[in-house]
Amino acid sequence: MTNYGYEKIVAELKNLKEVERPRIVVEIDVARSHGDLKENAEYHAAREKQAFIEARINELGLMLANAQIINPATLSHDKVSFGSSVKIVNLDTDKEFIYTLVGSMESNPSKGLISVSSPIAKALMGKAVGDEVSIVLPNGENEFEILEIFYKDIIFEG
Repeated sequence: MTNYGYEKIVAELKNLKEVERPRIVVEIDVARSHGDLKENAEYHAAREKQAFIEARINELGLMLANAQIINPATLSHDKVSFGSSVKIVNLDTDKEFIYTLVGSMESNPSKGLISVSSPIAKALMGKAVGDEVSIVLPNGENEFEILEIFYKDIIFEG
């Protein structure tokens, strides 16, 4: 993952530990004060939410423990690779797109950050400027040409 992805996970983990976990403990205490726990839907919902938060904390902790941070700026971007930003054009519509290939935890398609395991990224991987690529999308098969491959730093906005 990139440093951006690492910072994103650290921020989510911090929020879960410092904000969400204490908040759910208070919710459980309030629900518990309402009496009979067997028929207390508020209590059971809070406990379920607590279990989800704890599971997510564990999941994120494992990700961070096993994370390998790669600085894409140090990689060659003469061909599409992890961390590359790629400008492509749909040959049927002439519509241009710019995507940056990142790890799955970092992906945010609305910001142009796509996972290296996505169909688009898999099709682009290893290709060079001028190459034509056929990509199967939900609307069918589309032909694209790679116009530009470059590196741009991704800034974490926590």
